[in-house]
Amino acid sequence: MTTPIGQRDLDRRAQELARRLRARSLRIVFAESCTGGLVSASLTSVAGVSEQHCGSAVVYRPATKAGWLGVSPQALEDPGPVSREVAEAMALGVLERTPEADLAVSVTGHLGPGAPGDLDGLVYVSTAARSPAGSPEVLQTEQFRLPGGVSSAGRGPRQFRRLRQRQAAVRVLDIAIEAVARLAAGGENSEAAEANVC
Repeated sequence: MTTPIGQRDLDRRAQELARRLRARSLRIVFAESCTGGLVSASLTSVAGVSEQHCGSAVVYRPATKAGWLGVSPQALEDPGPVSREVAEAMALGVLERTPEADLAVSVTGHLGPGAPGDLDGLVYVSTAARSPAGSPEVLQTEQFRLPGGVSSAGRGPRQFRRLRQRQAAVRVLDIAIEAVARLAAGGENSEAAEANVC
């Protein structure tokens, strides 16, 4: 069974992320594809967050990923827009283009319905921070797959897609919270890692 996720779940994560960013005087920026700006919208619901939240680049189309964030056309062709390589390029690109941000989080995925079986529900989230020299570096990249299909969820395609967007946005906020903790612990120069969550 897919656990329903509502606005309250997003609000709780957004408030926690804002609190942690504020406590450490950090600023964050997002690059969103499959969530369509939902992560940023959730964070901007927190009063006073403008000191911590720089914004979000909603790059839904491959050409926009390339034009706005500098993602290479070759990576967008192979392995494709739903991949670790593109998620990392999105995070690096948005951080490079946002000088006041300390941390970037990107998300790209295929939420369906109608996705190819190997891509259905597949999501990549990447985080990037600045090296001591000031250049963007990948902190970590996570891969996970959202559960179920439209029929198993007992919902129509539109409701199912909205549910998956909320699920993905909650996970992005959780990963952002973890990234802030890593920065506070001095982990900004660690190598990129990929975690698989079923």
